[in-house]
Amino acid sequence: MRVFVTGHQGFIGPHLIEILKSKGHFVTGCDINLFGDCKISEVVKPDIELEKDIRNVTVEDLYGYDCVMHLAAISNDPMGNFDPELTYSINKEGSINIGALAKKAGVKKFLFSSSCSIYGKGESLDLDENASFNPLTAYAISKIETEKAVSNMADENFCPVFLRNSTAYGYSPMFRIDLVVNNFLACAVAKGDIKIMSDGEPWRPLVHCRDIARAFVAVAEAPTETVFNKAINIGGNKENYQVKEVAKFVQDLMPEANIVFTGEVGNDPRDYRVNFDLLYKLLPGFELEYTLKKGMSELYGYLKKSNFSAKDFDGDRFVRMKLLKNNLHKITTPDEV
Repeated sequence: MRVFVTGHQGFIGPHLIEILKSKGHFVTGCDINLFGDCKISEVVKPDIELEKDIRNVTVEDLYGYDCVMHLAAISNDPMGNFDPELTYSINKEGSINIGALAKKAGVKKFLFSSSCSIYGKGESLDLDENASFNPLTAYAISKIETEKAVSNMADENFCPVFLRNSTAYGYSPMFRIDLVVNNFLACAVAKGDIKIMSDGEPWRPLVHCRDIARAFVAVAEAPTETVFNKAINIGGNKENYQVKEVAKFVQDLMPEANIVFTGEVGNDPRDYRVNFDLLYKLLPGFELEYTLKKGMSELYGYLKKSNFSAKDFDGDRFVRMKLLKNNLHKITTPDEV
């Protein structure tokens, strides 16, 4: 299979490229290396590396591919709210355009990296793919609008699939700490505290970044009729946790760490517990490699081995928002990239 991956130099991308290559697929990666400073270890390179803003991708770039895996995006809620128009330009207009170009180029499958954050403040527990959307951020809105637009492109020659990922965490060669699990653990290692900005009550579905990559490959390799134009929650039913539970898991690894409630955001409105039955119904052979405890233990070992420090925690290198602001010139003028 010939696969075109956008955002391959992000948090999930290195795992995805490695897995695709290990299975013998031909891979092109497309990225502007916005977060290159996050790199902490060597990565497996795609067969072709295209340094290009996704808004400048042409139909000619996509000819000859069997599958597009579209990861590239302004990648979380705070970044989306920093500049909503930029988020809509990249995450919505850019993504819809990539979908249309893929269809025009004759690409059979288009896998879109969506998010469980579209459920926002969940109206009930165990939200499945038919649950109401309650988006609270520009990031979530951009995912919903892209799903709707690209879904309408589906036909017998073009199969879009929407992978609604749980909140990612874990070790990646392109490391980041601005994710709840990674942040709690990194803060504990660097400063001895586990800082919770909310009251700790909200629910979050959590999934290791490598398991997200594995899910993309499993969907790409699945029969088209099985996944045709489906939205699929990516995670595990046992991997829903309250924020305060995540903090307790960190404390289990580091009993000397103190849990500190800072109260900065009060009652966090982002509160959703998700059901993943459809994923395992459609892909009965798929299983997560990581539980939260296993993934946290692996990451803890890495942070200790690398002597992760307060300087690392407070610096710009591993925080996407800081890197975005530092590199804003790269994405505000896509015609020059």
